This record gives sequence, C-alpha cells and structure tokens, in this order.
Amino acid sequence: MERRILIVVDMQHDFVDGSLGTAEAQGIVPAVVERIRQARQAGETIIATLDTHPENYLETAEGRKLPVRHCIRGTWGWELCPEIAAALGDSLRVEKPTFGSTALPVIISSILAGEDTLCVELIGLCTDICVVSNALLLKAYFPEARIAVRPACCAGVTPALHEAALQTMASCQIDLI
Repeated sequence: MERRILIVVDMQHDFVDGSLGTAEAQGIVPAVVERIRQARQAGETIIATLDTHPENYLETAEGRKLPVRHCIRGTWGWELCPEIAAALGDSLRVEKPTFGSTALPVIISSILAGEDTLCVELIGLCTDICVVSNALLLKAYFPEARIAVRPACCAGVTPALHEAALQTMASCQIDLI
C-alpha cells in the first residue's frame, strides 16, 4: 500500500503578500488551494509548515544573513493566507525555525506505521529556499521514497532561482510533476 503525503510549505502572508511576498507567490495561491482540495478528496495526509521566528529574529544567524523581519510568531505575516488556511482545515501544522524541518521526517515516520511505500509531494514557498531544503532533507531520510515537487504550485524568490532550484532537485532524484 502507498501512503501519500502532501507537504504545503510556508504559505504564509510574509511570503505571499507581506515583507518577502512576490507576484509569483501570489499567483500560485489558487493552484495550491486546488491541490490541497484534491489531496483532501483523495484521502492524502496533509501537513503544512510554518516558518516561525522569535522577536529577536534579526539577531539570529539567519536574520544576520537575511535581515528582513518575517514570520514572527503571532504576527499577521506569520499567519497562513486565509484561502490556504481554509483549504487546509484541521490539517497538521508544523512550525520550523529555519529552512528545513527536522521534525518532518519524524512525523512522517510515525504516520507510516508499516506502510509499504511512501510518496511525499511538496508545494509552496520558496522553491529555492524552504521547498528545496525540505525536499532534499526528506530524500536523504527516505531514500527509497518517491519525493516529488509540483512546480506549478511553487514560486521562488525570483523566477530564475525557482528554475535553478527545480534543476537542483531533479539532479537529486526528486520528481517534478
């Protein structure tokens, strides 16, 4: 039996229409909502990640290299976009303090509980930072699993970085679907 898991990465205001938002990020929202609805109808497990930083973000290692306050826990920018939140319903949310979530492999392992095969699909933001980080982390943790990314449901910091990240993931045997 195959266990299918959809990971919705960081579809939060600050990445869509806030401090780090882009037109490309805003443009994928309808496709992401539709993909979540499809996954829900198919009975797939859905997990959403939330980039989550403390008030002193600018003093952290990441904050010193990316000095733009974003996704500060409890702020408007940290919240999921309303249409994404509505589509997700009561799906599991996982806070992550940096690009890749070390909690995701642990959570997925507990979900598997003897399943024969695993297929994980990632969608969301930003292709060249958090999506690629989580995809590579999951591929390393589950080398025999099918790890896939849906480019039409992702956006990068720039279109060029989006494409570069897709090439990197394809080189690392992550399927682009």
